[in-house]
Amino acid sequence: MDLKALRYAPTHEWAYLEGGIATVGISKFAVDQLSDLIMIDLPAVGTKLTAGKDFGQVESVKSVSDLYAPVSGEVVEVNQAVAQNVQLLSEDAYDKGWLIKVKIEGTSLPSELMDDTAYQKKVAEESH
Repeated sequence: MDLKALRYAPTHEWAYLEGGIATVGISKFAVDQLSDLIMIDLPAVGTKLTAGKDFGQVESVKSVSDLYAPVSGEVVEVNQAVAQNVQLLSEDAYDKGWLIKVKIEGTSLPSELMDDTAYQKKVAEESH
């Protein structure tokens, strides 16, 4: 997966579009901020998502954080490996640690999602 091709929501979820299917996950920055993950709650296949609305939760020793959909559409696949072992997110937030695949409404990702350059700038600002 080309990390430069990812598009990011302000809430640190990412989306990668390929053939009408968006792979969705959370950024390494978000995983690092949460630290010590213990559990993740993901939607079932067939669940309809609305961009900007929550679709699950990730729980760490520190807190429970909502996951927000960067795209609208229907969940067509859930990463069972992450559902069973949330530590995969810490090991590889992108390739092995994707969360869900969504058949998107329309043909492109929402224009409000940030490209890699804009997201890295946002992360740098939040890190201070």
